[in-house]
Amino acid sequence: MIFDYRNASSPADIDADICIIGAGAAGLAIAWAFLGTQASVCVIESGGLTADERYQALLEGHSVGEPPFDPGASRLRAFGGTCNYWGRGCIPLANLAPRDWVPHSGWPIGFDDLEPHYRKARTFCGLDQHDFGEDTFLTPFSRAPLEFEGDALVHKTFASSPMIFGHAYHDVFERAENITVLLHANLIELDAVESAQAVRHARIGTLDGRRGTVRARHYVLACGGIENARLLLSSNSTIAQGLGNAHDLVGRYFMDHPSGKLGTLFADDPRMLTRPYDRNVPKGRPQAHPEICLSDEAQRRHRILSGRVRPFAFEEPVPEGLQALRDLRAAIRARRGNENWAIKARVCGRRNGEPDYIAKSMPTEDIRSLTLRAGLNAGDIAKAVGRKLTRKPTVRTERVDLIGYFEQVPNHDSRITLGDERDAMGLRKVNVDWRLTELDRHTYRTAATLFGGELARACNGRFQAEPWLEENGGIPQVFGTSHHMGTTRMADSARDGVVDRHCQVHGVDNLHIAGSSVFPTGSWAFPTFTIIALSLRLAEQLRVRLEQATPLLGI
Repeated sequence: MIFDYRNASSPADIDADICIIGAGAAGLAIAWAFLGTQASVCVIESGGLTADERYQALLEGHSVGEPPFDPGASRLRAFGGTCNYWGRGCIPLANLAPRDWVPHSGWPIGFDDLEPHYRKARTFCGLDQHDFGEDTFLTPFSRAPLEFEGDALVHKTFASSPMIFGHAYHDVFERAENITVLLHANLIELDAVESAQAVRHARIGTLDGRRGTVRARHYVLACGGIENARLLLSSNSTIAQGLGNAHDLVGRYFMDHPSGKLGTLFADDPRMLTRPYDRNVPKGRPQAHPEICLSDEAQRRHRILSGRVRPFAFEEPVPEGLQALRDLRAAIRARRGNENWAIKARVCGRRNGEPDYIAKSMPTEDIRSLTLRAGLNAGDIAKAVGRKLTRKPTVRTERVDLIGYFEQVPNHDSRITLGDERDAMGLRKVNVDWRLTELDRHTYRTAATLFGGELARACNGRFQAEPWLEENGGIPQVFGTSHHMGTTRMADSARDGVVDRHCQVHGVDNLHIAGSSVFPTGSWAFPTFTIIALSLRLAEQLRVRLEQATPLLGI
């Protein structure tokens, strides 16, 4: 059942077996695993069914590091979480073993521990028809990729999920008798027993002042890589440093997937490079696409991190009529849009300093003048249609920019802390101190040479690296990609991580963490598929704990 917690008709206080804070991919996957069981589950979601500016503002914070990082620009508070706008790419994670050149690398679990849960994650993501290996799907590519010489570059396959979880599972949870979803309900604090070895209850509330509690046998934080840390640090009534923070590790090792332009490739036929990696394939073809990646051998040989590159085609000057038609479509979408649409455009369109090659500006002309301009230049539109009918780009490609996406070093000093300013719920806002290391910078420089050289050879072109890569001490021109990881990292020892290998917070008997905040390292891979697999693995652990009725300390 789904309730709006702002309404007096919804229960103020709830008792449940499991309390999940956050209804994104992680939280919904755990709740999904308990559908139709004897366990009672309460899911607390700060947002509503769609995005809302008042609740979205609760994500705001401050950047105190380098590169700059805006914590409010890349997440979404709504049922389904940021995956309401995700790119849908799924791939198993690689690089779980320690690497002697990567500080703090290595997971306490391996692929064999995750493999059965990846199989269940396929079902949750609507990907049952795709089989997978250790760090790739095995589905044939939608288009044949380039062939590489040497061993520096390889292709890995990701599958494209058809699911938007907030939409796909809304009716399922609406009908579920053992699942209670509370919308517009914010966690204020996890109140712990005097010893801080267990959570007694969760205090929740709305922006309009309604307050209540959820009492459960087990609690799961599933609010993302920044908010998970923030809520642990904010739960400090019993111990001043916050829950799970006995060794000052909550919020540390903050990672993203830094991304930036590595250079430009010029070729007589740029489509040789761009077409094999175009994800807009006709219906009926496999929704599995190749990614150009650094090989394991190249990473070992050059002592670098993992990474991938995408070729982005840049058009010649767009004819006036075609540009007017594009602007007209954008203006019509904007007129039909609402607050949710505006938030989506902001979150998807410009993240943490993302440069203009991806961020798109909105047209300034009104619909009437755009319609007139398109009509007066109808010949441009007709030519574009003709090119499209012959399977050519509507506008010729001038150049190809290579955009790199990289793993980040787990850095003890890259962290989330609490600032002095408070949000509308009274919680302290976050300070994000996002930091890169010399190994990160070495990876960007080396990868640009490897990617640029091999791709130029493959399409008989010429690669020109970005100036910042060639300058000594050049400032990396990279931005975040909304994959927040590492702030409650997994380790067997409480001195090395916040949660154990089963995602239970060290020293807190009934508190667990779901999501990429538990990742010790992030590889280059899209994290959602692994987030879901880990969440389903945690759900299995919780099921066993409930069946065994493990006594809770101090409750």
